[in-house]
Amino acid sequence: MQYNNKNNMRILILFFLLLTTGWSAVHGEDGSRLWLRLDTISTSTITGVKGIAMTELQTYWQGGPVILKRQKNIAKDGYTIKSQNGKIVIMAANDAGLLYGAYHLLRLQQTGKDCSSLNISEEPAYDLRILNHWDNPDGTVERGFAGHSIFVNPEPARMKMYGRANASIGINGTVLNNVNAKPEALSTKSLQKAKNIADQLRPYGIRVYLSINFASPIKVGGLKTADPLDADVIRWWKNKVNEIYQLIPDFGGFLVKANSEGEPGPQDFGRTHADGANMLAAALKPHKGIVMWRAFVYNPQSSDRANQAYEEFMPLDGQFADNVIIQIKNGPIDFQPREPYSPLFTALQKTPMMVEFQITQEYLGAANHLVYLAPMWKEFFSFVKPNSLKAMAGVANIGDDTNWCGHHFAQANWYAFGRLAWNPSLTSKEIAEEWLEATFDSSTAAANSQSSILNSQLVKLMLDSREACVSYMMPLGIHHIFAGTHHYGPEPWYSPKGLRADWTPPYYHKADSIGLGFDRTLTGSANVKQYPDELCHLYNDINTCPENLLAWFHHIPWDHRMKSGRTFWDELCHKYDDGVHEVRHFLAVWDAMQPYVDAQRFNEVQRKLRIQARDAEWWRDACLLYFQTFSHRPIPQDVEHPVHNLDEMMQFRIPITMYENPPYGYNK
Repeated sequence: MQYNNKNNMRILILFFLLLTTGWSAVHGEDGSRLWLRLDTISTSTITGVKGIAMTELQTYWQGGPVILKRQKNIAKDGYTIKSQNGKIVIMAANDAGLLYGAYHLLRLQQTGKDCSSLNISEEPAYDLRILNHWDNPDGTVERGFAGHSIFVNPEPARMKMYGRANASIGINGTVLNNVNAKPEALSTKSLQKAKNIADQLRPYGIRVYLSINFASPIKVGGLKTADPLDADVIRWWKNKVNEIYQLIPDFGGFLVKANSEGEPGPQDFGRTHADGANMLAAALKPHKGIVMWRAFVYNPQSSDRANQAYEEFMPLDGQFADNVIIQIKNGPIDFQPREPYSPLFTALQKTPMMVEFQITQEYLGAANHLVYLAPMWKEFFSFVKPNSLKAMAGVANIGDDTNWCGHHFAQANWYAFGRLAWNPSLTSKEIAEEWLEATFDSSTAAANSQSSILNSQLVKLMLDSREACVSYMMPLGIHHIFAGTHHYGPEPWYSPKGLRADWTPPYYHKADSIGLGFDRTLTGSANVKQYPDELCHLYNDINTCPENLLAWFHHIPWDHRMKSGRTFWDELCHKYDDGVHEVRHFLAVWDAMQPYVDAQRFNEVQRKLRIQARDAEWWRDACLLYFQTFSHRPIPQDVEHPVHNLDEMMQFRIPITMYENPPYGYNK
């Protein structure tokens, strides 16, 4: 009997060790836990302020005693973590700060950091760290590649995990619906649903916001106008705002897309953006709400779409109310794989600004391509000082797929956005290492000497992935040459009759027998003039313009000599080919990870990388064959030559519904 009891105990111990160490390397994981792969075996003593912070530590903390305390003189949402007399003390001015401190401590534990002598003090760079969900009332998600909206039927367990994930990286706001807002977003039924979501997210320090349709007074309120200076319109918005705050006392405010891509706005009534924004701001101000007014505007009449946001908003600098923030995309066109920063960021001097990044990969291979976006966002911050901004917004890549983002590595972009919104000085490498250790590492793999080598290879893969994507899609400053009905694949030739020019790739690449690229110099569209003098001079000269932006600012002759010594045409060919070979290398690196990653996630990522490698070839072949019809130059011998003909590429179509699994047989 004693022998059997000992054996039973050994079996239990072995089972426990498998469960807490190497189990994941044998059995699959579905990605549903994101980076919060924490074991619920805490036996620690947690005392002090009760709330979600205490619950999380009681559930997951495996170290010594922790005390949670409130301390008034700590900045909002900030916290301190200190080792004192054998205990860890977390102090913050509010519950959100305590929660962020608790997750910081758990992150240290999860990534294997020494927690014996802590002296940490942190506060967020921005008060507002907001996800923008482009979710529609029917549950679809615009530019969503991970299933349907999680908000249509906000299931409590899903909302809890969403709240935990966001709080763990410091995100404190969520816009629940698409910027192309439907008027019914302000209906009583919709507001009741928003209240339900707000109630579930509030314990995690998350406030909810709504995108609004500027014509709502007409379409919802039955008024004859939405003129922002009309007394009835002003009264309607005031009453609607009061209704919202009765339901959601901590409602954050409105996100507004106005007079852009056909959306209604104040200009429809002869008013300015400032008139429209300030009217809404006045209704929200008694409740401490804000207006996030998007600067994404363009019309078909302009000679250069890149100029238009500057031209519309610069005359209004200083005219906006103090609870209005102008939300500006990081680049002047539209979330391209590489853009210069939007010149509004250094031009506006009297108006609060926030940057809008796109976490979802609308222009970077949807949820099929592994593209780590932190290097792109850090590139932006190398030009725009973080302290010149009031907030950060990120267009979410979240859906109801089991793994949340459609691609396991796409979770890293959600994570990176939150970490950079908290601390823009973090490096891309630091964030990648944190995420990998939390998301894939296990004690079994960590004990293996090869694991650290492979992890370092994965960090390098992540850091190189954005540049590789630029190379196989649009190198050297080429931009917006995507397919016309979707933004997944290449169609640099797309230019149907009757379509406005700035919705077609030739508007941007302007390829001809002389060369390729959009002339934005002082003798072209003069876009360079919108930048500070130093950058204006740099970008204006073809010999000093950074080569990674060359076709953005210049129409480059095919025989222009590049820094490599190659002609522009030959350099273009090599860049496209380099991108293809880089992605093939990514696949080889991932294949070497098989012994150290659970089978399910290994196979799912491997499948995506194979799709990405084929897509990279598709991009290279389509673009080089097409641009060759203008350059009339041979593809260099040391470049892998296309295996398809141009007429095949030009007839190839994929339906917009086939982002997940494009028909690589090139079905017509």
